[in-house]
Amino acid sequence: METSAFPRQLVIVRLSALGDVTLLLPVIETLKQLAPQTKITWITGAGVYSLLNGIPGVEFIVFDKSQGLRAYLELRRQLRGRRFDVLLAMQASWRANFIYPLISAPLKIGFDRVRARDAQWLFTNRTIPFARQHLLDSFFAFLETLGLRERVLQWKLPLTDADRAWAEAQLPADAAPLLAVNPGVSKREREWPLERWIEVIRRAQTRWGLRVVLTGGNNEHERDMGRHISQAIPEIINLIGATTSKQLAAVLARADCLLAPDTGPVHIAGAVGTPVVGLYAVAPPELSGPYLHADLVVNRFPQAMRTLLGADPQTVRWMTRVHGAEAMKLIYTDDVLEKLEKIFDNKKPAP
Repeated sequence: METSAFPRQLVIVRLSALGDVTLLLPVIETLKQLAPQTKITWITGAGVYSLLNGIPGVEFIVFDKSQGLRAYLELRRQLRGRRFDVLLAMQASWRANFIYPLISAPLKIGFDRVRARDAQWLFTNRTIPFARQHLLDSFFAFLETLGLRERVLQWKLPLTDADRAWAEAQLPADAAPLLAVNPGVSKREREWPLERWIEVIRRAQTRWGLRVVLTGGNNEHERDMGRHISQAIPEIINLIGATTSKQLAAVLARADCLLAPDTGPVHIAGAVGTPVVGLYAVAPPELSGPYLHADLVVNRFPQAMRTLLGADPQTVRWMTRVHGAEAMKLIYTDDVLEKLEKIFDNKKPAP
C-alpha cells in the first residue's frame, strides 16, 4: 500500500498478558519500518510494561488495573484533548472495553464476533474478519484491515547490558547444553503433572548431559513447584520467582531450548530466538503455541477434544477450551523426549 496514506496518529490497546504483548512486537516493528510517519501510542498494563519499557519509537501510557476506578480517571485525564486517527482495540475484555470510550478516534477496529469477548463489538465500529488463526496473525489482521499487508516478523525486546550480565552470572558459559524448564502457568488446568516434570528432566539429563534451569513467576504455587523439583533433582538451577521480565528473557536467550506448557515465557523464548518444546492440550497450539516452532509442539488438543468433550476439533467453535485437569495428562514423557531429541541429539557434550 501507499503508506503516505496510512493513519498518522494510531493508538493500540493491549494491556496483558506477558506472552500476548510479546506477540504484538512484530506488529509494532512492521509499523515502525513500513509506516515510519505514523506515531504509535500503546496503552498497556502496569504488569507488562517492565518488559516493554525502552522500545524506541513508541509512546506508552500505563494503565494500572490495581487502582480500580482511579485508573480510568487517570487515563481519561491523560487522553483529554487528544485525537487519534484510528484505535486498534487488540484486547477484548470488560476492563479493556471500558477504555475504548475514553479514546477519541473516528475509526475503532476490534475483533470479529467470534473472538470479541465481553461484547467488545459494542465499543468498536469496525472489525477484523474472522479466521481460525494464531493470535499473532490476528494482530496482523488489524494492519491488513487498514490496507497494510506486508509483515516484518522481528521481535526486538529492549534488553539491557545489565539484564544480559545478570543472566550470564546465573548461567556461566559451559560445554553442556542448557534446557530451560518453565513448569508453572497462570491457569492451573494447563499444568503438566509434577511427577512427569521430574521424570522428563531426569531422563533428559541422563540422555544428553544437560544443565537445567527452572524459570517461572513469583507466586507461591510456582515457587512451591520449583522447590519440589529442586528437592528431587538437587543439581538443578532454580530461578523461579527470581527474575524480572527482562532478566527472564535474557536467561531464555542463553538456553538451547525452553520446555513449557501454554504460558507467556513460550513467546518470550521465541522472541529471543530460543526453540520451544510446547505442551498443549487445553487450547490448540494453532491459536497460542510457539509461533516459529510448531514442529516442536506436543499437541494433544485434538485427542482431548475427542475423548473428553466428544467433539470434532476441526469443526468445534474456535477458542473452545478443554477445561479440567485431565487434558494435560494425555501428554506423556516419551512424547516430550521425542521432541527434545530434535534439539539435543546434535548437542550432547563430548565425554
